[in-house]
Amino acid sequence: MIHKTAIISSSANISEKAEIGPYSVIGDGVSIGEGTVIGPYVHIECNTSIGKNNRIFQSASIGGEPQDKGFRGQKTHVSIGDGNIIREFTTIHRATKEETATTLGNGNYLMAYAHMGHDVKVGNDNIICNGVGLSGHVEVGNKAVISAYVGIHQFSRIGSMVMIGALSRINQDVLPYTLVEGNPAVTHGLNVVGLRRNGMDSDKRQTLKKAYKILCREGLSVERALEKIGASMDATDEVLILMDFVKNSKRGFIR
Repeated sequence: MIHKTAIISSSANISEKAEIGPYSVIGDGVSIGEGTVIGPYVHIECNTSIGKNNRIFQSASIGGEPQDKGFRGQKTHVSIGDGNIIREFTTIHRATKEETATTLGNGNYLMAYAHMGHDVKVGNDNIICNGVGLSGHVEVGNKAVISAYVGIHQFSRIGSMVMIGALSRINQDVLPYTLVEGNPAVTHGLNVVGLRRNGMDSDKRQTLKKAYKILCREGLSVERALEKIGASMDATDEVLILMDFVKNSKRGFIR
């Protein structure tokens, strides 16, 4: 199912059950799994691995060189999992260091003009809306919603199950489970709707709410807030994830 006008490198590995649309270009060392559909005018450059059952729409550009002045042609990669939807004019760039990869997990929805910069790591089941910019080395967890035209500073981390409002400027880490919006961004509590939709029961939400208030509303230092959370509430999986996220924050987190 390869259109006669597509240009395919002799070193590309394409499943017989994949589809390549008209005028698309598939570069050296690209692999494409079964059930993946590549639309027209898509450009997939070298060293890109794409799994099963993905849909990549017209004019997307994947596997291009990183936008990094220090890049000197190292062999780097893009790795894309299964079941992703990548809409028009999305760009995903290769990593910067030898034999490393920019990665996109499974079940993600990237809307038109989204950008994944070099060394970005995106987990599973995220929605990344139109015009979102993920700068170099950004990390995104699972089941997050990043609304249209959000700009995220390099090396920032986005926790799981967060909701970021449109046009926000993110220059620090976003705590898991929270609702964030603004320029500069601030937190507005837990992402209650998202937590409900992902099956989190009311008891767990209430425990998280208490931990969130200690971290973001009591004016405590990070160290004191973590001590208080550890001493005053049950160590549920969600609270442990939240505490671990804070402990590993290098840029600080949005309060």
